Amino acid sequence: MSTVFSPDSLTVVSTPLFYGGAEHRTEARLTITDPAKPSETVGYAAAATRDQALAAVAAAKDAFPAWSAHTAAERAEALTAAAARIMEDSEREAAILSSENGKVVGESTFDLMGLAQRFELAIGLAEEVDAVETLPGPPTEVRISHRPMGVVTIIVPFNWPIAILGASLPYALMAGNTVVVKPPPSCPLATTRAVQRLAEALPPGVLNVVTGEDAEIGQALVSNEDVAKVCFTGSVRGGKRIMAMASESLTNVTLELGGNDAVLILEDAQFTEQGLDLLFMGIFSTTGQVCMNAKRIYVHSSKRDELVAELTRRLEQVKVGPAEDPATTMGPFHQRAQLEFVQALVREARESGAEVREFGELPGGEWAEGNFMRPSLVLDPDPSLRVVTEEQFGPTIPIITFDDVEEGIRLVNDTQYGLCNSVWTTDEQTAIEIGSRLQSGYVFHNTHGAALLDQRAPFGGIKQSGIGREMGTIGLREFQEPHALGLLKH
Repeated sequence: MSTVFSPDSLTVVSTPLFYGGAEHRTEARLTITDPAKPSETVGYAAAATRDQALAAVAAAKDAFPAWSAHTAAERAEALTAAAARIMEDSEREAAILSSENGKVVGESTFDLMGLAQRFELAIGLAEEVDAVETLPGPPTEVRISHRPMGVVTIIVPFNWPIAILGASLPYALMAGNTVVVKPPPSCPLATTRAVQRLAEALPPGVLNVVTGEDAEIGQALVSNEDVAKVCFTGSVRGGKRIMAMASESLTNVTLELGGNDAVLILEDAQFTEQGLDLLFMGIFSTTGQVCMNAKRIYVHSSKRDELVAELTRRLEQVKVGPAEDPATTMGPFHQRAQLEFVQALVREARESGAEVREFGELPGGEWAEGNFMRPSLVLDPDPSLRVVTEEQFGPTIPIITFDDVEEGIRLVNDTQYGLCNSVWTTDEQTAIEIGSRLQSGYVFHNTHGAALLDQRAPFGGIKQSGIGREMGTIGLREFQEPHALGLLKH
């Protein structure tokens, strides 16, 4: 790994490209700054040329025949050994991620742990990889198997880049594919280092990582006839762009996009300390910058005051500040543009007459230039306001009351998104009946957010929240092509 240590506490990190089993240098580089202090450089990442991106794909293509020829058990053994390297020097790696991303160090540690856990889950599906289903004859006995696809490009976002990588990378590799990873250009350092640690433990070309600007290397990694599949996690706009690029070569895509996720709290819901702690995390973790975080709350009018009081109690304990301050519980936005967008949504809501309650204090002094925002509750906004209809991706949430359950369900489903929702009720049968009517890929019961997401299940969205699924057996099959062999029986 290419790391330059300064004599003081600030460490500047420099990452290369890594493909074909070797590091590669570039003339240009990406300058990575601290969201809590944007004038401060925390590291540099290689900025690949188009030719270097093409070379990474070529390296993966060259490695594919041998890797795909291994049995699933052999790949599982190799991936188990490689995954043992994920948590090496985890304290240092988490600090790097926090410095470039902005989130608190505890979340960055869980980011690394998420990748390790998801490798374990994918490896546990080894027996499913080569499974064959037989449709008996006569006249034809059909054997249905699943074959690896080829080279897979995986593009991850800034917010949880390492854990999100785990939703696709280990499944792609277990299925017998080779992979090129593209980390986010604004936050590539820790992800590149994690991928390189894994890649160094695998045969050359099986796993590769290329950093750079989207405009320079995007087409080489997406609309490339040597790329069989592209996995993209990010915004709806970004997903549409990826899909258009992939269409040039008819490349298969899985898109995990945004979500304006809703919480539906019924009249019989019972709030517990643990349940509300999880809901609070499912709204405000990572400064609200999580696709599956709750973005809208619809609460029965009889539960509204209790809910607001409980969220207020927790928000009063929030400490906004830089990740390097151990007292910080909420870091800055990753990018200034997103801060300004969410500020505009909250300002519009206040000006329209909604009550906005803000909490905490903004840091001053050397952190005054940081991308910080006070978390807030937006009470009883008009449902047509952008703070309700658009994904905020920030530390604010609208709370709207209802009295009729059917109206609550309608409000939840009245969106172009469909990633995750949650239903809160003491009755499990009610949860099943109403949960099945909420339009999203995943529905939580009496919780919301990543903390209790069951990662054995397929994850992904409907409507404009995405195409395809990640994780679980279904997620594994997304990286395989079904193959049918018909044997004529007399």
